Amino acid sequence: MGSDAASNLALSLKQLRSVRGLTQLKLAQLSGVPRPTIANLETGGANPTLQVMTRIAAALQVSLEELVSPPRAMARLYKADQLRSKVRGKVVVRQLLPDTIPGVVVERMWMPKGAAMKGVPHKPGTREYLTCESGHVQLTASGELYRLEPGDVVIFRGDQKHGYANIGRSQAVAYSVVMPAS
Repeated sequence: MGSDAASNLALSLKQLRSVRGLTQLKLAQLSGVPRPTIANLETGGANPTLQVMTRIAAALQVSLEELVSPPRAMARLYKADQLRSKVRGKVVVRQLLPDTIPGVVVERMWMPKGAAMKGVPHKPGTREYLTCESGHVQLTASGELYRLEPGDVVIFRGDQKHGYANIGRSQAVAYSVVMPAS
């Protein structure tokens, strides 16, 4: 294994094991790989077989690619201006996930008093979760009206016509989470 790959493996293995709260001994038990081999891998001094790497990846529940790729940062801060926002009518819709997760959409909707917005139907089979953080939000979905107060959540089919409205006396904030069919 090249020195970059060995170094990546060593750093990724330490990080993944640590994040999962595993000791080298516990990882050895879960993977069936001897603890000294794991210790050697974490120093970058080993040349593991595919079988060893496959066992460790399975125990850590990651792909082989993630195991040998440069380790991911433990955290990354995204400033508000780095997240995509759009204005639809008077409603400001801001994406809350900077990284794309296939089929998943998480948005924050800020609605001034009296604002309304048509929803865009999502792919067939999707579910949408709408929660009201502040104010009073009305959801119209398939001809039904749902009135949400702070803390309320409604789950509905995201692949149908729907719309949102602020029916309160002040601004409202709501969050929408769209999940693909399972």
